[in-house]
Amino acid sequence: MALLQVDNLHVYYGNIHAIKDISFHVDEGEIVTLIGANGAGKSSTLNTIAGLIKPRSGSVTLEGTDILGIPAHKIVSRGMALCPEGRRIFQQLTVQENLEMGSYTRPNSEVEESIEKVYEHFPRLKERYKQIAGTLSGGEQQMLAMGRALMSKPKLMMLDEPSMGLAPILVEQIFDIILQLHKSGTTILLVEQNAQMALSIADRGYVLETGRIVTSGTGKELLQDDSVRKAYLGA
Repeated sequence: MALLQVDNLHVYYGNIHAIKDISFHVDEGEIVTLIGANGAGKSSTLNTIAGLIKPRSGSVTLEGTDILGIPAHKIVSRGMALCPEGRRIFQQLTVQENLEMGSYTRPNSEVEESIEKVYEHFPRLKERYKQIAGTLSGGEQQMLAMGRALMSKPKLMMLDEPSMGLAPILVEQIFDIILQLHKSGTTILLVEQNAQMALSIADRGYVLETGRIVTSGTGKELLQDDSVRKAYLGA
């Protein structure tokens, strides 16, 4: 059974049909990526899965349980976390306070241990734990957004454009951290415009164009697919 199963999803914004009958799955232990141009429907897909957008029709199941219609904050306690596009950290709070905000679904007795685990993945955050989050660099803010999502101990972590706006050296760091998280047992659904990086770490990928899945395959297959290379890899 897939950890996440999405079937025949349709999403509208008013009269605009943004997501058109998409179906895909993520198995436990995988990194799966959704790639596509701006406006292809990648973020809309993640936001719908996370309970932030109500679809017109379709189904989303997590560990075999239908989660459509469940409020977003309750989906988190079922084992799913979204690290949103644009980071969306609490700018006025410290690093540590941001992490504590991510732990609202966990018992108080587990919060300290979870914070220590996040600091193991992100030593930079430990160094800056008292710093106001809005004064961190872009790369540090991305680490904090990922760390905050990890605080809920998700089985499935959804990352929306984690490399956006970051210098190439930081992009590599963020992708190294994604691989670390994966090795430590987190299943990952990744939306990413840097298709080359995303496909190079993904077990499988799906290509979205104007709200439809047009191609899918292993990361390796998609990296070698001529139409994908021309459209997304500049080859």
